[in-house]
Amino acid sequence: MPLKKGKSRGAVSANIKEMTHSYERTGKIGSSKPASKAKAVKQATAIALKKAGRSRTQKGPHASR
Repeated sequence: MPLKKGKSRGAVSANIKEMTHSYERTGKIGSSKPASKAKAVKQATAIALKKAGRSRTQKGPHASR
């Protein structure tokens, strides 16, 4: 299934869910093979945010740096 277009939180989370499900079925996300499911989720998050034209916001004491 192709990834959804859009910048909304729903579109991004649907894309992450689709990519992690694909990882569970095939062991791949795109052309890469993450070593663990945690790394696959991180990579899926990065890809989904990149496709939406957004970036991951930092939280915590070093957020302003």
